[in-house]
Amino acid sequence: MISATRELLAPRADVWALVAEPYNLPDWWPAYTGVRPDRLGLAENARWEVHRSASPGFLRRPGGTGLVVVRRVAAGEELSWHDVQQGVDAGLRLVSRGLERTEATAWVDGPWWRLAAEGARTLPRQALLRLHDLCPTAASP
Repeated sequence: MISATRELLAPRADVWALVAEPYNLPDWWPAYTGVRPDRLGLAENARWEVHRSASPGFLRRPGGTGLVVVRRVAAGEELSWHDVQQGVDAGLRLVSRGLERTEATAWVDGPWWRLAAEGARTLPRQALLRLHDLCPTAASP
């Protein structure tokens, strides 16, 4: 498993509100450029069609679409999914660190040969950088 942890300058409820909207996934998870959730929306066992970037990379075959299955939804705390085509699991855990701060841990797990790629080592960190920039109060001290 490869993971990264970062403190976000926003309350956990605000971070979760961003993460809980399926259409926001490509905004903070670098492997995807678009998502089309099924009728279940954010729910365990939901199946979402994801669109991949035109350039190859970890968790990205060049272009095209893929399928992710939502594995775990713990409201305000955790979201995880399985990328069917890539054969990896990924997710995000949130822990409140006071009124205006949240500790976020992004992770990816799968076969060692998938995780050995350069993109795998940086994907959780990139996701947290994006999430930090998207948080409603990320610009405040």
